[in-house]
Amino acid sequence: MTKLIVGALLLSVLLGCSFQEDMTGKAFVFPQESATAYVTLIPKMRKSLQNFTLCLKAFTDLTRPYSLFSYSTKTKHNEILLFVTKLGEYDIAVGNSEVIFKVPPNPYAPQHVCVSWESASGIVELWLDGKPMGRKGLKKGYSVGAEAKIIIGQEQDSFGGAFDAKQSFVGDIWEVSLWDHVVPLKEMDGGCYNGNLINWQALNFEDNGYVVTKPKLWA
Repeated sequence: MTKLIVGALLLSVLLGCSFQEDMTGKAFVFPQESATAYVTLIPKMRKSLQNFTLCLKAFTDLTRPYSLFSYSTKTKHNEILLFVTKLGEYDIAVGNSEVIFKVPPNPYAPQHVCVSWESASGIVELWLDGKPMGRKGLKKGYSVGAEAKIIIGQEQDSFGGAFDAKQSFVGDIWEVSLWDHVVPLKEMDGGCYNGNLINWQALNFEDNGYVVTKPKLWA
């Protein structure tokens, strides 16, 4: 029986199969700058989105630009993008259009980031460490495409690829969750891991390159 289990695991690795795992208490560690290290997140369902809420926690000491969350379709490589252009500046894209939020810099500290967007009003809302960072308008009336590649660790400049090491993430990412509706972000201060599209407690994913799963260091 043990040999059968080991054989099945080896076969799944060789075939590039995805895994579902309860990631509670764990983090993905991206140890070094790279154009090959990333994690593909596989949603529980694929559907066009008129609303979404995205939450995650991250730690890095990078001062250059880096990607936190990249959702790409064949027609728009920045269908949804959460990107840090520099310390204290978050770039949020929907449908290849973007807005920038400027926030108080807090270097060398873990950050809890939540973003929501609703098509009906076009309102994007950013919360950082449980505090609102304002609202801006983006792509009113738009629908986010359903057939997407969802990647953390890299920013997609084409569908599922064209990575730039100088935009790669180096550090820890944990508690990534995605919902197909707007969640009151004031409720997210204690944690964010039970999204109905991406759920950290039942995460479907494929890791690629030098990515390590370790116990998380921060709450």
